[in-house]
Amino acid sequence: MLCPSTTDPDTVREWLTWTSVGIEGVLFKRLGDPYRPSGRGWQKYKVRQTTEAIVAAVTGSLTAPRGLLLGRYDDGRLQYTGRTTTLTRTASTTVAGQLASTQHGHPWTGGSFSAGWGSRETLNVTLVEPELVVEVGVDVARDAAGRWRHPARLHRARPDLSPADVPRWTSPPH
Repeated sequence: MLCPSTTDPDTVREWLTWTSVGIEGVLFKRLGDPYRPSGRGWQKYKVRQTTEAIVAAVTGSLTAPRGLLLGRYDDGRLQYTGRTTTLTRTASTTVAGQLASTQHGHPWTGGSFSAGWGSRETLNVTLVEPELVVEVGVDVARDAAGRWRHPARLHRARPDLSPADVPRWTSPPH
């Protein structure tokens, strides 16, 4: 199957608006470079967006989280949407001061989370009260269940927002 190609920047900008039909980004290379199986040289530009999510669990400890597991509500149920990249020391310290250990039945009690794409290894997580909202940068790629396929990048905690302010979970069309 052939892919469309162009050297026109305006055409590329238009293609990058087609995320609703599954366009996640574009590949680019030098005009004279041939395709080389298993070779590097082509670059990918991923379409990214900034959004909010609810912190519902952490890897590491409550006092020094290494990563955040994120969720969004749909019809009253907190759905897992993805996790962040490893937090910087500054971000870890900032977030740690805003987390609360879970006090009552957590919606993810008994659940397990994969350590990576296609991995059978599970993450060791600590559940937290799903109260802290964070702003993250994500690319538009989603898995079959609608979760973020790649880790989100933490921008900042949003203590000014409540979980009710976070966009709702939207499952993929079938």
